[in-house]
Amino acid sequence: MRPRALLPAVGLAIALVAGCSSGGDAERSPGDPVTQQDADALAGLLHRNFTRGGADFVVTAPYGDDTVLTLTGEVDFRHDTGRAQAVTSFGDGRPDDARALFFTAEDIWVGDLPGLPQALAAAGAPGAGYLHRPLTAGDEGAVPPLVDVLVEVLLNLSARTADEPRSFVDAGYTWEGQRSIDSRLTSLFALKGGRTVAVAASDDLLTQFVTPVAGGEVDVTVTLSDHGSRTLPGPPEAETAEAADHPEIAATFGI
Repeated sequence: MRPRALLPAVGLAIALVAGCSSGGDAERSPGDPVTQQDADALAGLLHRNFTRGGADFVVTAPYGDDTVLTLTGEVDFRHDTGRAQAVTSFGDGRPDDARALFFTAEDIWVGDLPGLPQALAAAGAPGAGYLHRPLTAGDEGAVPPLVDVLVEVLLNLSARTADEPRSFVDAGYTWEGQRSIDSRLTSLFALKGGRTVAVAASDDLLTQFVTPVAGGEVDVTVTLSDHGSRTLPGPPEAETAEAADHPEIAATFGI
């Protein structure tokens, strides 16, 4: 399994859980450092995503001139799999580009594109409607497609074990107040590097995570809801062709 490269579990967990269980009688002000009680809760935040099993998600990434890539779907944190509808909306009047995705920590399948089954059939792959290729976001030296980066950001929001609470004390993370996200009251925390997290006040579950990617040029927002177990089967093998076997088709359809 590919190592978690974009968001180290310890660093993320520190900020995520920090303010969710701030509790206590003391008055807090935005910018206050996290407390020991925060650290105790933070240490188990990513592991809590794992033990719950999965979640619904919306991932948004504005880039270019008024262009936004949005992934809407489900993730299985226990098995590092997910499926989504990927929609690119353009600000120049062009119609949206929509496609179906299935992904793991290593691979991605892209389909549900008008004309793709016909192109694959003409190229000797009748019945195929998906193209499969390796996920490239974690490859050293590679310039990954934005969709690959979003997939890796999402899958990194889980850890198989809890972290050590003392790792989160005096780490420079701050509590930034509370806000409602999708009608859920959350506590906000600021991390290093321009990252922020929102943690549900009712159950200490991750509600939203914002992080810059692509050298700080794109801000990715991940919103999670309806945490719970998921079973997410991938496309049937008979409906899948290899992008490496059909490079011209993959390039034509932006895969």
